[in-house]
Amino acid sequence: MLLNVIERGPEPTTAPTLPPVVLLHGLFGRARNLGFVQRRLSATRRTLAMDLRNHGTSPHGPMSYPTMAADVAETMRHHHAMPATVLGHSMGGKTAMMLALTQPESVRSLIVVDIAPGQGGFDSLDLPQGLETLHFPPHLDLHTANDLLRPLIDKDGVRQLMVQNMRLGDNPGWAIGLEDIQAALPTLMAWPSLPADACYTGPTLFIRGAESRYIQPENEPAMRRLFPNHRLESIAGAGHWVHADAPQRFCELVEAFLAEH
Repeated sequence: MLLNVIERGPEPTTAPTLPPVVLLHGLFGRARNLGFVQRRLSATRRTLAMDLRNHGTSPHGPMSYPTMAADVAETMRHHHAMPATVLGHSMGGKTAMMLALTQPESVRSLIVVDIAPGQGGFDSLDLPQGLETLHFPPHLDLHTANDLLRPLIDKDGVRQLMVQNMRLGDNPGWAIGLEDIQAALPTLMAWPSLPADACYTGPTLFIRGAESRYIQPENEPAMRRLFPNHRLESIAGAGHWVHADAPQRFCELVEAFLAEH
């Protein structure tokens, strides 16, 4: 499956010779969620932010991490962007890890943001039942969309995340593959079984928010086994949305890693 891509890079007069960077968002996100990071990196590198399947304007279909990793690889190949540094947040981080483990030749280096190779993630969204049967009015604007979701989602951050997945205007509805996403939630919370010798030996950076619980000490053995050339950095005061909570420090860590590798 070819995914929707937002591509940014240096001016044509300064054609990049550095490896490209691929950016993968989290659950219910979209490519533009990593816009601040992309704009900063695109000053010196070709960058491709992707809408994962069922998200943004990419096609819909059944979800699993091997399937989503294959989508990313196919899209990278189509855009002549192999090998690349692949940066993924949350669900996008699990997708990036799966890509590195199954098609290591496509990944020059790996950056995984606030997720571990194991069970966990996303449960703090507390998504309610009834989203798939939500009755949309004939016209929808941002204010009305917020009001429509408020009885179902009381957390402001989660509600704003879901509003961005709505189609506004005179033909309102869900713009995303909501049924496919909901059917896949147990799979997305889990981590697939891998061959005993599965391993990505390329440079790997894990970045966690110090206030987040998605990377725990018990995840370290799997991280060492699967990604032996990794290091873990924590950002004080940041939660799961570490790149939004501490954008300056996050970009500093990413840029230092890219310069090193």
